[in-house]
Amino acid sequence: MPRTRVVIMGAAGRDFHNFNTVFRGSRRHQVVAFTATQIPNIDGRKYPARLAGALYPKGIPIVSEQELPRLIVRHKVQEVVFSYSDVSNQYVMERAALVNACGARFILLGADETMLAAKVPVVAVVAVRTGSGKSQTSRKVCSYLRGLGLRVVAVRHPMPYGNLMKQVVQRYATLDDLRKHQCTVEEMEEYEPHIVEGGVVYAGVDYAAILRRAEREADIIIWDGGNNDISFYKPDLTITVVDPHRPGHERTYYPGAANVRLADVIIINKVDSASKENITSVLAAVTEMNPKAQIIRTASPISVDDADVIKGKSVLVVEDGPTLTHGGMQFGAGTLVARLFGAREIVDPRPYAVHSIAETFQKYPETGILLPAMGYGPDQICDLETTINRVPCEAVIIGTPVDLRRILKIQKPSTRVQYSLEEQSKPDLQTILRDFVRREISRRRKGFRRLDL
Repeated sequence: MPRTRVVIMGAAGRDFHNFNTVFRGSRRHQVVAFTATQIPNIDGRKYPARLAGALYPKGIPIVSEQELPRLIVRHKVQEVVFSYSDVSNQYVMERAALVNACGARFILLGADETMLAAKVPVVAVVAVRTGSGKSQTSRKVCSYLRGLGLRVVAVRHPMPYGNLMKQVVQRYATLDDLRKHQCTVEEMEEYEPHIVEGGVVYAGVDYAAILRRAEREADIIIWDGGNNDISFYKPDLTITVVDPHRPGHERTYYPGAANVRLADVIIINKVDSASKENITSVLAAVTEMNPKAQIIRTASPISVDDADVIKGKSVLVVEDGPTLTHGGMQFGAGTLVARLFGAREIVDPRPYAVHSIAETFQKYPETGILLPAMGYGPDQICDLETTINRVPCEAVIIGTPVDLRRILKIQKPSTRVQYSLEEQSKPDLQTILRDFVRREISRRRKGFRRLDL
């Protein structure tokens, strides 16, 4: 039988996982290419032959998503598998219409066929959108579980933007590991906070190999999701974070709406800064979509290491890159801090942006006067540093989870924003997690050390 010719649409993450779990060993399918979008400079590479398996001795090309119609026609592609996240339902169906018009089937893989089973319990922390507060939730979960005496390992959604063969399995336990693996700013934003709190993080390309490694040192694994993607590992407990600053997105963004329905626990975050109307709207929506889930309301309190840097000053606000770009947020923690601590004005960085940062503003004009901390490689990190130092401001507010001063030479006074998770309803996360661990000990009987719960 001839093999079904397939293209996998992706953004250097979910696409590789879908290939590894569904297509790598399939003699019924022939993946002719990956397409790439969202992330700069991830096309023009190959998925290496050593990762692709025996059926792909030459590897698999990764090309721009703009090439999709040509690929379908040239290779007589029969199926196109959509494999990235944090996009609207409208966006997904527009791609479906394009694919159908070119003559191919448009495929969305189900959660069960791409989830890997672990030997230890898994808690998945996912979200409805990028920037909902998933990262601080993951860290809070890790902290609570470590406090119970468990060995906790976080496995982060992939961000393999460099040499894929060097990124098959990556383990991060010290800040030196960030340098060792030549991390982008985007990777550091996710790994550094875990490391600073004494945690271990795994990430990479092959999540079956990562799981085998992580299981060796973990009593429990935390899936620390990226964007609003579904967990790669089959969870025993799913915690979904929703954002009342973007009401309605819990229904209308892919695959975040699936995460709401998969949730055992739904966290409505940022109740300290969102309007009551928006909180009520989101609460009604998630209750209707998943009436069985436990709901927790949380605040996202923010602080800075030096408020005097801000008061009365003209400031440049640097926010988390993905949250502003494909996340679509028009403000973040840095913006809130500027208002809270009395900045005189927020300076528009766009006239001073250079090279790839200027291109980012052109691609995402809705970011407005906020500077996204884009750093997908050394050249873009250099562009970010140059842009920051060109802006005529008196101070810089660093609103990203990583301390940019560690990797950039910022020539003006700066202060860094810290934000955390603070529960404001019962039952709280600590109670839910303690009950979960008790159930797992009872269910599994073996594999857990004796714990005083």
